[in-house]
Amino acid sequence: MNKIEHLGIAVKDLKTSNILFEKLLGAPHYKIEDVLSEGVKTSFFKVGPNKIELLEATNEDSPIAKFLEKKGEGIHHIAFEVDDIVLEMERLKGEGFTILNEVPKKGADNKLVAFVHPKTSNGVLVELCQEIRE
Repeated sequence: MNKIEHLGIAVKDLKTSNILFEKLLGAPHYKIEDVLSEGVKTSFFKVGPNKIELLEATNEDSPIAKFLEKKGEGIHHIAFEVDDIVLEMERLKGEGFTILNEVPKKGADNKLVAFVHPKTSNGVLVELCQEIRE
């Protein structure tokens, strides 16, 4: 793993949360993107070299809707940048972690993503991110 790629924060209302985080961080969001496969709308903020991703559910069956119902708003996941997501998934499986995806899938911000089950990482949902190379 190279670095923390971003922190994901589940929010109930993206518009309201964008205003709040703009005030908090002193900078506007730079991108809003729908991820249809996950049933979420995302908004990204850049703070120095770091990114914050706000996630709003777009349907009641999405993982974010379920998270909000169970835990409320707050930190949802920590994402790490990797060079080769498939190799990293295999490495983590070999170390005993449960990977929630059989294969990487397209995520927000031009990334391939896969998730590590929080039951195998001390309750933390870990996202692996690899830049999609065209």
